[in-house]
Amino acid sequence: MFKNLFKWFFTILGALIGYEVFELMGLILRKTSDADITKSLSNSEKTMFALMFVIIFAIIFYKIAPSFSKKSRKLADNIGHDLQEVSPYTIIGGAIGILLGLIIAYLLSNVYVNLITQRSLYFTLTIILYSVFAFFGSVVGSTKGSEFISSMAANTKLLNKAQEEAGYSYNAKDKKTQRMPKILDTSVIIDGRILEIMKTGFLEGPIVIPEFVLVELRHIADSSDGLKRSKGRRGLDILNKIQEEYGIEIYNTDSEKSLKEIPEVDVKLLKLGQIMKGKVVTNDFNLNKVAVIKGVQVLNINELANALKPMVIPGETMVVTLIKQGKDREQAIAYLDDGTMIVVEGGKKQIGSTLEIEVTSVIQTAAGRMIFGKVR
Repeated sequence: MFKNLFKWFFTILGALIGYEVFELMGLILRKTSDADITKSLSNSEKTMFALMFVIIFAIIFYKIAPSFSKKSRKLADNIGHDLQEVSPYTIIGGAIGILLGLIIAYLLSNVYVNLITQRSLYFTLTIILYSVFAFFGSVVGSTKGSEFISSMAANTKLLNKAQEEAGYSYNAKDKKTQRMPKILDTSVIIDGRILEIMKTGFLEGPIVIPEFVLVELRHIADSSDGLKRSKGRRGLDILNKIQEEYGIEIYNTDSEKSLKEIPEVDVKLLKLGQIMKGKVVTNDFNLNKVAVIKGVQVLNINELANALKPMVIPGETMVVTLIKQGKDREQAIAYLDDGTMIVVEGGKKQIGSTLEIEVTSVIQTAAGRMIFGKVR
């Protein structure tokens, strides 16, 4: 079917060329002969001659269509075979180079368009200019342009690959690219809130769970004390969920010789933070203090929880339930839903009741926040 379409397309093209040849011959006769021969012909005769040229050229093109089709197909196959060894970036770079070369040639040709009065000289110079700049554009574009395009493509691939791999796992690439790891301690795993924080996506970068933290969790889970045992098992359950949902592996610290001589887990944790140049994620207040002294950055989830607590200012009112007596005789203690302790002056006699109080002051400490109020 394609051969027939090509043959008929070539025939129509021949007919159009035949008509143009007829018009060209008429123009030549009018320019070269003293008497205009075309005026002696009637309209019907002109139409007959034009139709004769159209039919003759249509037949010629119809006959040469098969051989031209074979040669063009062979030429296309040769070009395709040659282009198989050429990088697509080279082709794109060459095409862009030719386009830029033609644009530069066009701009330069506008400079001397009014300076050269002889049109033949102008067209000759323009053709040379376009040819030279198109050639140099193709050479420069196919070499330097292809290198630039290929480097951009390689960088894009590396970026996409890094984004795919940039989950919560830690590997050698993270160490080379200095991605700051987050090292989880035992207390934050037992606490369990770290899993919910990871689900929100606020915790970025690789997560490191040292092997000695896992060992400590196992010891706690095997403890004879019932409370410690339940905490240890809870920590192991949280750790299993983290591994299942995020594919985090336990970081083997055997290669770190400086850690073997340190018996305490907390000190090992801070030392590992210094070695890996990472942040320790904890909810241990004392570990937080020691980390500041050691120069190790810490992410304390208790501080995060305090920062997310609703703000109150002196003069505001709130409804609370008084639970127990405070340190002073007339004080009573209440708690918000997030665990914030409220000390109410003059509330001792109303312990067990729900009432409205007025906030008098708010104290923010590293361990948490305390709200002081009085009965209205």
